[in-house]
Amino acid sequence: MKLTGRKETALLYNKFSQFLKNKYGSKVYKLPLNLPVTCPNRDGRLGMEGCIFCGEEGAGFENLSCTLSVAQQLSRNAKYIGKNYGSEKFIAYFQNYSNTYLPYDLFVKNIAEACGDGIVAIYISTRPDCIADRYMEFLARLKKQKGIDIVIELGLQTVNYHTLKLLKRGHTLAEFIEAAACIRKHGLELCAHYITDLPMDNLDDVIEGAKIISALGVSQVKCHSLYILKGTELERMYERREVEPVSAEEFINRTIAFLEYLKPDIVVQRLIGRAPAERTVFCNWNTSWWKLQEMIEARMTERNTWQGRLYKSGKAMLGE
Repeated sequence: MKLTGRKETALLYNKFSQFLKNKYGSKVYKLPLNLPVTCPNRDGRLGMEGCIFCGEEGAGFENLSCTLSVAQQLSRNAKYIGKNYGSEKFIAYFQNYSNTYLPYDLFVKNIAEACGDGIVAIYISTRPDCIADRYMEFLARLKKQKGIDIVIELGLQTVNYHTLKLLKRGHTLAEFIEAAACIRKHGLELCAHYITDLPMDNLDDVIEGAKIISALGVSQVKCHSLYILKGTELERMYERREVEPVSAEEFINRTIAFLEYLKPDIVVQRLIGRAPAERTVFCNWNTSWWKLQEMIEARMTERNTWQGRLYKSGKAMLGE
């Protein structure tokens, strides 16, 4: 979708699909991987129940069993995706829970096993407080040896300290900042996950989140909309009317504001989260994710706005 009043080829935001096509010369698809790993918010180190929005399966609604090896999971998923979408290039995506929380030797074994034919990048999902130099050093060596891109995906969700505490994240913004510095020090890329419609936050929090993410050298973002899974603390809060989702209109406005203040070269993996209807009590206002995306893009076109329109580097005041 294009804008009026700007160069005809300019995009509303830096879409992940186009970024991958430009970088690798063809369509690239993520292959989800599931390891037998947990997180410190579930094994008793920080807590036992996880974040208030996290279900028993973590984020991997469509993952294969973790009893299968990495090679087996990649092979099965690649055959399915390749057959249905005609792709020969893939991203090995270690999606579920906190993958860098795995013991070091097991982490090394499983990540190395992902460097197979057709894999152009490895994406690893984890928490800001589960980033250690030893793990990042290994990934930096692997990147150099295999000539493969490596991206660490960190769940931030919000920059508001009080909201992080209410979500029972078990970390603050400080841990994210420290983790970002460690990841960049080792020459790896960073993707930040952010929920733009948290009812505990307001528009200023969302704008500040975009500014902080931009200042920290984050290379990609993955935006989420808040869905409420059955069996979670968030569902119990919802049933007690302690939390009320914001309106779809508010979600759209917040997401657009987030993009407007986001550094223009940051890649946007997605704008909206989604979950199976049978697993949720609330998800995206009973509207399909692609319809909401179309609504966001249409509204941006109407307003003649785009990613980075209101972005200002901290160096701008110094004339640099």
